[in-house]
Amino acid sequence: MANKVKEAWKSGKAVVNGWLAIPNAFSAEMYAQCGWDSVTVDMQHGVQDYLSCVACFQGMQPHGVLPMVRVPWNEPGIVGKVLDAGAYGVICPMVNTEAEARALVQYAKYPPKGTRSNGPIRAGSYGSGGTYQKTANDEVLVIPMIETQTALDNLEAILDVEGIDAIYVGPSDLGLSLGMEPKLDREEPEIMKIYERLLKETDKRGIAAGLHNGTPEYANKMIKMGFKLVTILNDVGLMVNAAKSAVKIARG
Repeated sequence: MANKVKEAWKSGKAVVNGWLAIPNAFSAEMYAQCGWDSVTVDMQHGVQDYLSCVACFQGMQPHGVLPMVRVPWNEPGIVGKVLDAGAYGVICPMVNTEAEARALVQYAKYPPKGTRSNGPIRAGSYGSGGTYQKTANDEVLVIPMIETQTALDNLEAILDVEGIDAIYVGPSDLGLSLGMEPKLDREEPEIMKIYERLLKETDKRGIAAGLHNGTPEYANKMIKMGFKLVTILNDVGLMVNAAKSAVKIARG
């Protein structure tokens, strides 16, 4: 299967990404039918583990959304395992240097472009021999997160690493790193200048920029600003917000 997110970016389109914190195939199945272009299983924060990630992929698969994972850390074992499970993209937290970005690419790519071990137990047609290895290096998205001052200091070097397809901004950690309150949907002038710089540098290199958002309104604003991948909260946040609103309306 071709990477639909890559195809959208090549045509200049932005994609809207779902985010799964609930470790359940049924909720993933329902979520995958809501119109997302891609859905990311979050293994860094929350309660997802490897088996729940696989279950979420199984729930999502019939509905055509592109499966991605945010791994817990920049480590070859987990990067390889989520790709073997069928992830079409890896979002990796706290990539702060060129060396760390190069390591992420190495973990995600088969030789000669990387050092990923062969064994796509689920990705390769559920364990059967196929053509997965022939296209994986081209189709898998490698997406380091830019969320610290150190990463900003090394931004150009990170973006120049061959094999990086996009970056993903974590506004809460970025704020913490800069001595600010951790939150989404930031409006501080200094943060907006950082976003403008990120968009300028990624656009210059043909790389997409992604951002985690708290509301659909802000996500739409960021698409208009130039971001090509926008996430809206996660399944838990959207469910809780909808439930609170329903209760409030019911009580008048």
